Amino acid sequence: MTGYSVGIDVGGTFTDLIAVAEDGRIEARKVLSTPGDQSDGVRDALRALGAPPGNIRHIVHGTTVATNTLLERTGTRVVLCATEGATDLLELRRQERAALYDLTRPHPDPLVPHERVVPVPERVEPQGIVKPLDANGVRRVAQKVLEHAPDVIAVALLHAFHDGRHERALGAALRALIAGADVVLSSEVLPEIREYERTATTVAEAYLRPRVGTYLRRLAEGLAQAGYPAPSVMTSAGGMRSASDAAQAAASLALSGPAGGVHGAARVAGEVGVRDALTIDIGGTSADAGLVLGGEPLAEPGGSIAGVPIALPRVLIETVSAGGGSVAWIDSGGALRVGPRSAGAQPGPAAFGRGGTEATVTDAHIVLGNIDPARMSGGVTLDPAAAARVVGELAERAGAPVERIAQAIIAAADAAVARALRRVSVERGVDPRRCTLVAFGGGGPLHACALATQLGMTRILIPPHAGVLSALGLALATERRDVMRSVMRRADQLDRATIAEMCGELAARAGEAAERRWWAHARYVGQGHELDVAVTPDDDGAAVAARFATLHSARAGFVLERPVEIVSVRHAAFGPARDVRLTSDGSAPSSGPMSGPAVVTLPDAAMRVERGWTAVPLTIGGWMMERAT
Repeated sequence: MTGYSVGIDVGGTFTDLIAVAEDGRIEARKVLSTPGDQSDGVRDALRALGAPPGNIRHIVHGTTVATNTLLERTGTRVVLCATEGATDLLELRRQERAALYDLTRPHPDPLVPHERVVPVPERVEPQGIVKPLDANGVRRVAQKVLEHAPDVIAVALLHAFHDGRHERALGAALRALIAGADVVLSSEVLPEIREYERTATTVAEAYLRPRVGTYLRRLAEGLAQAGYPAPSVMTSAGGMRSASDAAQAAASLALSGPAGGVHGAARVAGEVGVRDALTIDIGGTSADAGLVLGGEPLAEPGGSIAGVPIALPRVLIETVSAGGGSVAWIDSGGALRVGPRSAGAQPGPAAFGRGGTEATVTDAHIVLGNIDPARMSGGVTLDPAAAARVVGELAERAGAPVERIAQAIIAAADAAVARALRRVSVERGVDPRRCTLVAFGGGGPLHACALATQLGMTRILIPPHAGVLSALGLALATERRDVMRSVMRRADQLDRATIAEMCGELAARAGEAAERRWWAHARYVGQGHELDVAVTPDDDGAAVAARFATLHSARAGFVLERPVEIVSVRHAAFGPARDVRLTSDGSAPSSGPMSGPAVVTLPDAAMRVERGWTAVPLTIGGWMMERAT
């Protein structure tokens, strides 16, 4: 009996499945997503696989439920408890403009309006407790909270990253006084400096937890009824957690699916000896840019989803609204625009024949002959006439030839994606020209040559199973549990015993592991931004400071003659790695290199080889493209 490890990635248009057999054989499926309930698409993909439920050993799921909840503002009703005098943090933010050159654009509304923020009569300062939290204060807070009828209560008190006693006491009291109260403490979610980011992340966790938990329970119950194993879920940090654990860490799922794509890209790149790569995953709704350095996806804390800061560890991903379903339109000034609105899965591009009436990037590719209408995957039958009609209508409004408008649509999408690739590389001191571009997703191989040319890159890797690579990354994912603790001390004050003690404490909290890694969140004293530096229990502060200086020089191009400060230490505990040898997807013929211009139909995507580029088939499947210099 063949056993499978299955990865299922839910996107805006398609739900992708990869099943990796014990002998390394790989099977792929693609079905249309079900926006009303993503779990329906997951079950549709498993049915399309056709394997008996008893043959499925693992299911790892990449979900957009958390992301969509933030985008659509459909989370739960949260009441925030904050220190008296510091109840306006969510409104004050960082006093940065929503758009640098648009003085009128507002920030998104906070997840908790000011009227649902309850002041707490307490105060902790760096030197300790200066205003104790007493029983009368707790009762008054509980009464105010009850008046707002919360579904979840978030508690974020000043300096709780350093001293969480007041948060823990208030949390215990609220649970005792309010029957069934779900209380989320910032000292447990993010014990790190920066009050705004800690508060916003805690509120996001509270806001997301009920909807994410409901979805994961419904998914697990539906799979169990059909005889499948309980699912695991990919986190933004790039590891999987059980569905029950992930339901209690909802904010860590904001980049669930895209993280799987970057990990899948790093795995395939390693198979062909590529250590440094830019990754681009172009799907139906958006494009996700990532970075692989030294064979590992670059991960860092922070980032914003739908205007909500979530300062938890995440694989670096820059998302832009430039996918195959991105709608092309003419603005009031007569200029052609593409996105951010997408046709999604319902109704989809006009060529899908599902009611779409607007031109999209996919329709433009069909008009130019870049997609074979007879080879579309996911159960979609393409209608080239419909694509020609909607692109023609747009061309008529613009007063330009149809082919020129189709080319302009694609060029506009390329420009948006190229900007995202520059942001993940150039802004971090990485020269794109020394990297290989790994292009995947349904649209990545179509746009790869144009993107690489814009960035001055000369090598492109089109991986096997390119159209469903994110699902492959999920199927190969290992379990990962992250824990952290605040430090806020200079590195030269930390001896080997102190660092070993901190590492040991974090390892005990994380539990058993096949592999362990530690990082120090470090900066020069006085700096406002940190870098993650690898740490081992055998290090002393001097070793960490030297490693930080080397990394700072590589990223920023300079070092400073000042002490290094350790803000926090983070630990990741990994489960056993899945040792699977990748097999060809049958997309690369044995006929040898191919020169552009040419279009190659892949099993789950299409690849465009532009003039000046040569594509060479790889033994593991997929292609390596090089540009003449």
